[in-house]
Formats: sequence, C-alpha cells, structure tokens
Amino acid sequence: MKAVRFHEYGGLDVLKYEDAPEPRILPDEALIRVHACALNHLDLWLRAGVRAWKLSLPHIVGSDISGEVVEVGSMVTRTKPGDRVLLAPGISCGQCEECWRARDSACRTFTLFGVMLDGGYAELVKAPERNVIRIPGNLSFDEAAAVPLVFLTAWHMLITRARLEPGEDVLVMGAGSGVGSAAIQIAKHAGARRVIAVAGSETKLAKAAALGADAVIHHTKQSIRGEVKRLTENRGVDVIVEHVGAAVWEDCFESLATYGRLVTCGITSGGQVDLNLQTLFGRQRAVIGSYMGGKGELMQVLKLLGERKLRAVIDSVFPLKEAGTAQGKMESRDFFGKILLHP
Repeated sequence: MKAVRFHEYGGLDVLKYEDAPEPRILPDEALIRVHACALNHLDLWLRAGVRAWKLSLPHIVGSDISGEVVEVGSMVTRTKPGDRVLLAPGISCGQCEECWRARDSACRTFTLFGVMLDGGYAELVKAPERNVIRIPGNLSFDEAAAVPLVFLTAWHMLITRARLEPGEDVLVMGAGSGVGSAAIQIAKHAGARRVIAVAGSETKLAKAAALGADAVIHHTKQSIRGEVKRLTENRGVDVIVEHVGAAVWEDCFESLATYGRLVTCGITSGGQVDLNLQTLFGRQRAVIGSYMGGKGELMQVLKLLGERKLRAVIDSVFPLKEAGTAQGKMESRDFFGKILLHP
C-alpha cells in the first residue's frame, strides 16, 4: 500500500510518500480502506518528536479516519466488508475499572491511532472491532473523518467536565480550530445563553458567527478580557474552552465569572502558566483538565451529527502524497475547521 511515513523526527521534509507493508489483522480486528483522514496538531508534534512517546520508526500518524471495511477477523461479528465506517480515535483495553466506568482516556493502556500504532496517513489501516463505528445518517466520508477527535474532545470539555448548563455564557478560544468550531456548536446546542468566539482574523470570526457565535473577539486587535467584561457587563463568563495555553492564560483566567470554570485540553503556545490562588479560591473559580473522552460520548455526538443538529467543518482537502503541504497549512494557522487527506 501507499502511505506517508517518517523514518526520523524533524520538519516537513521527513514525511515520505512511499510503499509500506499492508497491515495484517488479528481475529478481533477489521481492515479498513481509508477514504479520508483528518489532520490534528498531534500529527505535527509526533513528527517533530515527543519525548514521552518512543515511537517505532518508520511511523504513520493520523487519528481521525473514515473508510470502508474490506476484511474482518474470525472473531468479528458486528461489522462486515462493505460497511461505511469511521474509527473511534481512542484505543483502550476495555477491561479495566476505568473502561467499565466509561472513562476510556483514563485507561492505563489508552492510546490513539497514529500514536503507539500506525494511523490513517495510508491506504489501509487496521482497527479493533470495538473502535469501528458505522457512519451515521448520510454523512460523507469527509464529514465522518472531520468529526471524531475534535467533537469528542469539545463534548467532553463542555458537557462532561465543565457541566455546562442552559443559560450560561461560554468563551471559546481558537474558534478557527477543529475543537473551537465544534465547541461553538455544542455550546449552542446545549442551551448556552451566549457564545463568545475568539480568533485572529476577520474571516475566521465571520465563520465562527455563521456557526452560531453570538459575539466575536479579534485577539490581535482587541483585549480578550476587556471585551469579555464589556460584553458581560463586568460579570465574566461561566465556562471557557481553552486549548492555546500560555499565550492566553491570564486573559482567560481573568475573564471568568465567580464560580466560572476554565476547561483546558491543549498547550499549543506552551504549558507553563502562573496561577493566582487568591483569585482562584476567592472567586470560587475552577480550572479543569480535559483529555479526549469515551466511546459513549462519541456516540452521543455522532447521533446529533447524523441528525444534522451539529455539522462537520472542513477547511480543505489534499491528496495523501501532499501530506507535507497539508501539515504546512496547519502550521501556518491559515485554516478554519479540519484539513483532510485523501489516499
């Protein structure tokens, strides 16, 4: 099969479009012909090298995958060749206490496609049967690939971790990202009174408004905390969806209302921040970490997408052999929604 692999860590130039061995499935696995694979910032970090993860090289990244089942193992009973499917991106043991409690990402063996096993930058990928999900409704392969990781992450942040309630105000950082564009929609669907979206260009802000944002903030031209205070009459917001990190941390924390919750899932601008404990306990605020989510949450999201109550946001599509160009676009931050690859 054709795949994009890297044999060493580094820049875009280490990505090689080349022949690779076809995956061999186990009795409880299915073989998927990839129709679309969405990019995530994780792909860039893995290519550059993550100290905590010792990958087996050469390596294939890609966590968000849709396609068609072409072969199943002898123990597989729920899916069959020809099924149009997407893959739940997180892989856990399914047998530990955390998995039984539907907290997949707390499983000690938890990983993702494209991390400790090969992912979707390829013509074929293998997956455990429990990760294979039929595409709901009439979603296209592109829409299905654009959904799993970012919508699951945003749902886990807003609904499971922050426990967003109807009538609350929500601030969404990085509205042009996959998580940001998903969070705007989920917050509105959950009954948020007002969703305020933050981005760095007029084009992104216009698209955020089209997704349902009630107000927007241009972070290169406006003060985030100043605009939040103006829009909320100095009250602040109840929930903040944050995945940028150090560059916006202080603005975000100071934009919280009393009893406000800041939920964070990423550190694209760095992870070292200062925290004013007096303001934390004095205003009874909460800082909440969030990482992925469980298959049950993903099924809730997919039901809404299948009913077209939420929608995938796709920026652009590249052929697999141009994965380096696609990753370069992601690095430039000149995109809104998901960037896809077609094998």
